[in-house]
Amino acid sequence: MKIAIQIVLWALSAFFGYMIYKSINGPIEFNKTKEARFAKVIDKLKDIRDSQVAYKTVTGKYANDFNSLVTFIDTAKFTITQRRDSSYMAFDEAYGIDRLNEIVIIDTLGFVPVKDSLFGEDNRYKNMMDVPFAQNNEKFTMKAGTVEKSGFTLPVFEAKVKKDVILYDQNKTLLAQENALVSVEGVNGPEIIVGSLTEVSTNGNWPSTYDSADEQ
Repeated sequence: MKIAIQIVLWALSAFFGYMIYKSINGPIEFNKTKEARFAKVIDKLKDIRDSQVAYKTVTGKYANDFNSLVTFIDTAKFTITQRRDSSYMAFDEAYGIDRLNEIVIIDTLGFVPVKDSLFGEDNRYKNMMDVPFAQNNEKFTMKAGTVEKSGFTLPVFEAKVKKDVILYDQNKTLLAQENALVSVEGVNGPEIIVGSLTEVSTNGNWPSTYDSADEQ
């Protein structure tokens, strides 16, 4: 009887010890997993942002879908220009004299493929719509539109993904806490987002810790 009781007590001790360990180590492992996955997701959102900024530079607006964005990177070119000041003398009939006129001349020096400027030989842009670590091959949600600001109609875009998609296999209680996060050191809210459909912004909602030293 004593042996049976001892076995039960040892089993209970082991069980409670494991539960204590799990309660302490669980959040630590969750944060490690979260930060590693978020870093990969944010890298892709940065590629989307860079591609969208290039698209707007050339076309004056943002792409509304990834097919258009990828095709643009494959085919479009940046125009390389040079701005220089110049002047010339011209007769002013109102004053009856020659007057100096100053002008700005913009010379076209050549063209550079957008792909070379953004990605070089890397073809990762072809799958930038795919969410890393997603269980069911989910894609980033991306939309483009316009907003009215100070009497001007300005282009905007937004790309995002839910944290639930990235952390689908993690502890549900810790995931719920992460979705409700409000902190200057974390990614606030239930989604990771770059850009905005209501504000003229190409910023992401992540802290600077996810940016490399040269970007900071």
